[in-house]
Amino acid sequence: MIERRMRLGVLISGSGTNLQAIIDACEARTLNAEVAIVVSNHDAAPGLKRARDHGIEAAYVDRAKYGSMRDYNVAIRSALQDALVDVVVMAGYMRKLGTEVLDFYPDRVVNLHPALLPSFKGASAIHDAFDYGVKVTGVTVHFANENFDEGPIIAQEAVAIAEDDTPETLEAKIHEVEHRILPATLQLLAEGRVEVVGRKVRIKPAM
Repeated sequence: MIERRMRLGVLISGSGTNLQAIIDACEARTLNAEVAIVVSNHDAAPGLKRARDHGIEAAYVDRAKYGSMRDYNVAIRSALQDALVDVVVMAGYMRKLGTEVLDFYPDRVVNLHPALLPSFKGASAIHDAFDYGVKVTGVTVHFANENFDEGPIIAQEAVAIAEDDTPETLEAKIHEVEHRILPATLQLLAEGRVEVVGRKVRIKPAM
């Protein structure tokens, strides 16, 4: 019997480097999943081309075509449903995802954030951490909820800020960790090892 692979729907807004890391892990079979669809809120997002280059369905959902955010999020949900998605991954998706999607995929919408939450929420987290002068920042993978950067944390990894770092070198360090920790965390989901208890996430031992 052929084992069914977890089907991912990846939401992006830009270049899709984390999408590429997911695709690479799927193709290397270190992640027991497949990217079923990539959805972007920008028609020119390079990540859409990345998807098509790998034979993955790529969809642009135009906010201007919908009279409300609810209708827009319903359209995103419909695209994910049609692709038979099991888990949604927000990989550089720079919009707030509505409850129309979140409620349909409870504890199955994963967000990647370039800081150690709950510190430095928001879109400029790398620069904010650098400007604040902290010595350690990092990467967080968490379940999304209706509030930005707030849901239960699945995994985190620290990144030290060296004396000679610049915002650009720090960003490169962050991305290196992101490209590793996101596929690894998705593999935990594929193995059924992630359990949410209130605000906490428990990682069950490997069988």
